[in-house]
Amino acid sequence: MTDNADLAALVRNIPDYPKAGIMFRDVSTLLLDGHGFRATIDRLAAMVAPDTELIAGIEARGFIVAAGLSYALGLGKLMLRKPGKLPGEKIGTDYELEYGTDRIEMHVGHVQPGQKVLLVDDLIATGGTAMAGVDLITQGGGIVRQALFIIDLPELGGAAKLTARGIEVGSLIGFAGH
Repeated sequence: MTDNADLAALVRNIPDYPKAGIMFRDVSTLLLDGHGFRATIDRLAAMVAPDTELIAGIEARGFIVAAGLSYALGLGKLMLRKPGKLPGEKIGTDYELEYGTDRIEMHVGHVQPGQKVLLVDDLIATGGTAMAGVDLITQGGGIVRQALFIIDLPELGGAAKLTARGIEVGSLIGFAGH
């Protein structure tokens, strides 16, 4: 992680959301700033492993990051979606969130066997969503060696969980606490 204080200053902090004691890190204000968003995508793109073949974004804010990186790097974009959103044959995985449980799905055949897939999202906290994304891509035949995020909340341990699984984790901004 490098010093990206200019980008960190564009992230809105919302105390006690969605519950008391949580400091919500809202990237919508960063996305509103054209220069800030462009710098975010450019800096993340510079971190992408050169052998990456596909970029997977997790619904919903991860789609924004993945679309920007896909465009910048000329790579395809895989959508990891919430239940009921995909019309074709799909596979899915359930996972634990900081505030409950959820599920993500992807179309069967959208990842080729052995394809190197970069996983991206706006933020990593406890790592539940990211680990589910890795599991889903792996279930589909892909290989995840790298995951990138705009924001990391290191005290919540999500990045460490991915690292323990052999995945290189990168982020632009780290915030203490949650």
